[in-house]
Amino acid sequence: MNENKDRSIFRKNIGRALLNKQNDPFLEFWDIDLTTRKAKDKYLNLIDFAYQQVIEKQVSEYIRENFSFTVFEVTSKAKRIEVESKLISTLSWCDECKQSDGWLGNSSPKEKIVKSGLWLVNELYKTPFEAKDIESLASLAIC
Repeated sequence: MNENKDRSIFRKNIGRALLNKQNDPFLEFWDIDLTTRKAKDKYLNLIDFAYQQVIEKQVSEYIRENFSFTVFEVTSKAKRIEVESKLISTLSWCDECKQSDGWLGNSSPKEKIVKSGLWLVNELYKTPFEAKDIESLASLAIC
């Protein structure tokens, strides 16, 4: 698994919740995007990169222990974007789909994550799948 918060908003959001739950001041540094060499050079003396790796490992452990995944083969990029948006929207509109009281996301500093019960803030409450679309999507599941 590629442990890089700056290449995955999913990982970044889990890390935010872990740090926020512990009132860890490193959250301020976790939020900094270090994908460019310029950003890395700018913050080199401020960020404890060894500690950042500790948090990255905690994020990976949390994912391994708490998630399972299903893969859908969608060959068109436009269709993948549509499927992702509709999946997120469908779940965000679902009245029966609620997070548990112990869900780590309840500790997120992002209000949209806490309220939606999802690890995302984009595509919430937009156009959901219709029932016929869900059946079609299920036929694409690989695992």
